[in-house]
Amino acid sequence: MAHPNLALIDALRVTATRLSTGAHYAWGNHGACNCGNLLQVVAQLSKEEILTYAHTGIGEWTELSQESCSVSQAPFSLLLKKLEEIGLTPTDIHHLEYLNNREVLDQLPGGFRWLKRNQREDVIVYFNTYATLLENQFLAQLSIPDPNAIPAAVYSF
Repeated sequence: MAHPNLALIDALRVTATRLSTGAHYAWGNHGACNCGNLLQVVAQLSKEEILTYAHTGIGEWTELSQESCSVSQAPFSLLLKKLEEIGLTPTDIHHLEYLNNREVLDQLPGGFRWLKRNQREDVIVYFNTYATLLENQFLAQLSIPDPNAIPAAVYSF
């Protein structure tokens, strides 16, 4: 599972909002599919720019994420690096494209169900559910000290 962090949580939610308000969506297009729409938010590139870069590699997002070289300067590997920088792994990228991470599916509103990878509404609910799951994991990691346990000298100026 991805590393829970605010940048990833926000990117998932912004992408879901963009999709729910009419952003172009086409599962068969590297620049407008599930990962393509997320990458538009993360890298601030157009779907056309992403598609151009995607054509420097061979295959779908799932294959490209498995075969990318982190030291290569090929444009597509730079796009994958953007996704990795916000906490995603190649496995996470695969799950995002196919909407099939069981941990996310178990948390769907109304309970577990399989989603269709190429249905806008399913992408929106998956991305929002994933963001909520990561947010809960992120919050569970936070440690807020008890103000009664902190010596008064810490608060003096």
